[in-house]
Amino acid sequence: MAKAANPPRRLILVRHGETEGQSSIRYHGRTDVPLSDLGRAQLRAVRDTLRERHRLTKFEQVFSSPLIRAVEGARIVAGEVSEIITIEDFAEVHFGLFEGLTADEIRERLPEDFARWNLDRLAPDYSYPGGESRADFAARVDHGTEKMLSLWNTSEARSDNALLVAHRGVIRQIVRRLAEAAPLVELGSIQILIDDGNWRPEALDVLDHLARV
Repeated sequence: MAKAANPPRRLILVRHGETEGQSSIRYHGRTDVPLSDLGRAQLRAVRDTLRERHRLTKFEQVFSSPLIRAVEGARIVAGEVSEIITIEDFAEVHFGLFEGLTADEIRERLPEDFARWNLDRLAPDYSYPGGESRADFAARVDHGTEKMLSLWNTSEARSDNALLVAHRGVIRQIVRRLAEAAPLVELGSIQILIDDGNWRPEALDVLDHLARV
């Protein structure tokens, strides 16, 4: 008798909400800033829409970036009783000299670096001045993805839903690698990938829940 296939499982990826350091306009990569009151409200809206629309009331595995804005976000979405597994490789890219600055501030203070950034920012060999290269960042996130999937695959919750709360660059790299898609990943947005033998997107750039905030 043929072995029964594993039932589909879902990976829900959520970007953290707005932070006290205005992450909507500032480049906080490794800077460890907490969520603002607005950010917490955005993550509560994520929690509610996952429960109401997707019937996701429990996550058998909860993963997070090690940065406080993601850990706090995971706690809000998953609930206080959930164990959160932080994966160091899922910290956001290190923006180097751009850390904590807005695009206008980067242009004013570091005009040559700003010009090169706008010309080459998507190139695999681009490196943020004093920070991380895109290639190193992608390799790091890929390593973290393998670790996350390994932990999930070897758990008793192999066929259930998992949650990851992380950052734009991290989520984009994971979705690109697993499902060959390129979502925008705004603050508080939801991406859902389904694994039914092959990873594919079920929902990308879900944002309408934020209208209630």
